[in-house]
Amino acid sequence: MNKPVAISDETLAVPVVLPEAPLRASMSAAGPAYIVLAGISVSHFLNDTMQSLIASVYPILKDAYALNFAQIGMITLAFQFTASLLQPVVGHVTDKKAQPFSLAVGMGSTFVGLLLLSVASSYPTILIAAALVGLGSAVFHPESARIARLASGGRYGFAQSVFQLGGSFGTSMGPVLAALIVVPFGQSSIAWFSSIAFLAILILWRIGQWYKPQIAAKKFTAPAPHPDAPSSRRVVIALVVLVALLFSKQLYVSSLSSYYIFYLIDRFGVSTQAAQMYLFIFLAANAIGAFLGGPLGDRFGRKIVIWFSILGALPFTLALPYAGLYASAVLTIFIGLIISSTTSSIIVFAQELVPHRFGMISGVFFGVAFGIGGLGAAVLGKLADHTSIAFVYQVCAFLPAIGLLAVFLPTLPRHAR
Repeated sequence: MNKPVAISDETLAVPVVLPEAPLRASMSAAGPAYIVLAGISVSHFLNDTMQSLIASVYPILKDAYALNFAQIGMITLAFQFTASLLQPVVGHVTDKKAQPFSLAVGMGSTFVGLLLLSVASSYPTILIAAALVGLGSAVFHPESARIARLASGGRYGFAQSVFQLGGSFGTSMGPVLAALIVVPFGQSSIAWFSSIAFLAILILWRIGQWYKPQIAAKKFTAPAPHPDAPSSRRVVIALVVLVALLFSKQLYVSSLSSYYIFYLIDRFGVSTQAAQMYLFIFLAANAIGAFLGGPLGDRFGRKIVIWFSILGALPFTLALPYAGLYASAVLTIFIGLIISSTTSSIIVFAQELVPHRFGMISGVFFGVAFGIGGLGAAVLGKLADHTSIAFVYQVCAFLPAIGLLAVFLPTLPRHAR
């Protein structure tokens, strides 16, 4: 990294820094640690593949247990609210003392959750299984985002995009695997995916071995703030704006991830497997957009990317409720490419606003993303039960307009980019 992650005694945090100044300089000159970035991205891919299975098997669970849309939304809430509640806590704890092997331990919760989901015979058991998978996500995201930054070689947006790419492609694989494996072989086949969790545990343990020597044993004094840095009040306002922008993005993505299958089945009469493939198209575009956003933010500035990625999706989201089947597929490609490009820029922007709280900030923003998705899915499910799935998408179409709030974001000093 260009500079150590530095924490003063007042902030009660132990920074994650390279222990030797010459080593820091050599890593910065050498650029990103690509092997570490690849490993953490693959782990993110495996983690989010398993998570996305939950939403992908909703049609099976709905038929098997006679669930309504509100109950489907509660499953999403059980999974995502667990992650939302705990991620900031995990980030705060690891800011104080990094836990290099916590990622492997957290993945064990996902492992147990998948096994439980495969044998669940009641709705409460399904909720517990979903919550366990959410717990694994809560442990994984804050510390893995910190590792991605540590291995970035100063290219923070690029590193965050590589990290996000794995997660986005993992999310896109859930519907495909559900269509090819879970639908033909039933709920019990979910247990097969526990082998993915075991593979992720092995990779994360190895990353933990790389990470452990990078953790400094002593505290450092935080560097003096840049004279052009925004005031504390501007920082607070900017963080609130970034949360609102993430709200608009994540709630819209959640509406597609949780209910797009039902929307296609209800409106166009396609099969469950065909609808899962259409969902895969959107999620794959989402993954590509997530990768492109970080490097574009490094080059042109994160504020510009945030403006474009939120507002740029608005014309396509407004058109989606009125499009035919194939036109809908095309529109979701544009929506996924544009709207997902903001994630890396929002997270890195927030990290640069509060540079001494990387873990907590990453946890808050990943946690908010999961929490918004979970609460939004539950609310949208209730709305769909009382109106229709089509009406839900007419309402959600206006969410990207919240991107206008980006006008309140400050311009960061040049070195922060």
